[in-house]
Amino acid sequence: MDQAKAEQVRKGNGFIAALDQSGGSTPKALGLYGLTAADWSSEAEMFDLMHAMRARIIKSPAFTGDLIVGAILFEMTMDRDIDGVPTAEYLWEKRHVVPFLKIDKGLEPEVDGCQVMKPMPGLDALLDRARAKGIFGTKERSVISAANRAGIRAVVDQQFAVGDQVLAHGLMPILEPEVTISIADKAEAEAILREELLRHLNAFPAGKQVMLKLSLPTVANFYAPLVDHPAVMKVVALSGGHSRDEANAILAQNRGMIASFSRALTEGLTAQQSDAEFDAALGAAIRSIHAASIAG
Repeated sequence: MDQAKAEQVRKGNGFIAALDQSGGSTPKALGLYGLTAADWSSEAEMFDLMHAMRARIIKSPAFTGDLIVGAILFEMTMDRDIDGVPTAEYLWEKRHVVPFLKIDKGLEPEVDGCQVMKPMPGLDALLDRARAKGIFGTKERSVISAANRAGIRAVVDQQFAVGDQVLAHGLMPILEPEVTISIADKAEAEAILREELLRHLNAFPAGKQVMLKLSLPTVANFYAPLVDHPAVMKVVALSGGHSRDEANAILAQNRGMIASFSRALTEGLTAQQSDAEFDAALGAAIRSIHAASIAG
């Protein structure tokens, strides 16, 4: 594992930017950016526009390792360049931001109130390619929509199984068992999730670590036992549908958790803004998320 990047993640004074919208969520992300289906005539053009948006964010003077520890990329973004430099290399060499890669292929239908990840054929080859491109770690998402122990256990067991596969390739896995923020039994689901995560973490041998990406908890500092666990490099929080202001306010109450926001990061950015307007809006967003990430 790249120790310079590990040190940046472990001790870096910032948050992780989630720039990993996949094919299914790209039209919505572009819509929020002020573009519609009328702006592209093919899927290839749609992805070109998405990459242009991500490149604009990464190249902004506001987007640096001083406030941003890392960035999560979609596979197609990893395979593209920014100003002739591979994206992961650009992030690390030009911005001192640690690159991660989203590796999941979406979700299976809901069973026991939860959705595990679809199979990931070719994952070993992808992990080898990612490491060769300078990727430090991965991110893989499941969804929990009910306080159902069987469903949550299936999600967590799969997350750790994939995490072990990632670790075997010398990469750091971010396990993301997302709890849907709108469910009535969210607190109960979080309690089961914490138990299941600790069941695995407590069995880790000395020196083995993963990262966790979790929904903002109902009770402040509920995930403190995970933050403090020696088998956890870092706990990061997803915004989960909260507005940026809402997510920041909740995050600031949680010691040791940092942001890994996607929609909340890009909120208010549009293709129609001038570079000065864009950089100012992104800078304000980054400073507010950074402040919430270090508040605890």
